[in-house]
This record gives sequence, C-alpha cells and structure tokens, in this order.
Amino acid sequence: MSELQLKELEAQIAELKGKLTGDMFQDMDVRDQIHNLEMKLKGVKPMDSSIDCVGCGS
Repeated sequence: MSELQLKELEAQIAELKGKLTGDMFQDMDVRDQIHNLEMKLKGVKPMDSSIDCVGCGS
C-alpha cells in the first residue's frame, strides 16, 4: 500500500471518528466502517483465516 493510500485511509478514519455521537446504537454503523478501514490500514485479518476478513464480513 502506498503512502498516499495510507494517508487517505487515515483521513477517512479521522472523518468518521468526528461523526461519533457517543450513542452506541447510533454509532454502530460508523464504528463498523472505522473498524473495516483500520483493518485495511493495518493489513489485519481474523485469526486462522486463510481468506481476508471472511470471519467478520469486513
């Protein structure tokens, strides 16, 4: 992943975090989007998964 792509992901995460209200139910979709972007940013996939993110649907 290029430096530009990393910066774009970080900017998207920061924007989404700014939309959080503190209400768990209202924030659920936003938190899911943040989680998916952070997984892309860190190159993480669920444990014991040979296919990227099938375990959590990300």
